[in-house]
Amino acid sequence: NDAYGPPSNFLEIYVSDRQTRVSAGRGRFTTYEIRVKTNLPIFKLKESTVRRRYSDFEWLRSELERESKVVVPPLPGKAFLRQLPFRGDDGIFDDNFIEERKQGLEQFINKVAGHPLAQNERCLHMFLQDEIIDKSYTPSKIRHA
Repeated sequence: NDAYGPPSNFLEIYVSDRQTRVSAGRGRFTTYEIRVKTNLPIFKLKESTVRRRYSDFEWLRSELERESKVVVPPLPGKAFLRQLPFRGDDGIFDDNFIEERKQGLEQFINKVAGHPLAQNERCLHMFLQDEIIDKSYTPSKIRHA
């Protein structure tokens, strides 16, 4: 019967609903919806949804490299060549590129969040569950509830 019961521990993270927006004075940028479902006691919310930009993923990666003992996987590339003017496509806003990046970001965040040591880092919890990332936070470990 246990085979049909809920899994003992789970952490599901989906990156979806990409949206390209225009910001006054900053040009266009793409955000991604990050949806989390978990029953791990270390997370304060069992379900959450936040929006993040690629630069937020870069911030998380650098914080984890600086604060944790985790070997942090690489992010999907920055695509410098796609940012050159006079391209025949939409550059970093091309649908195929954004879709590939979304899949790469989902793989990245699932690898990171699945690591037991990374799960203790405050920056990961902020990234996954806080509406706004407080980049002036004090790095710390999360204690089990």
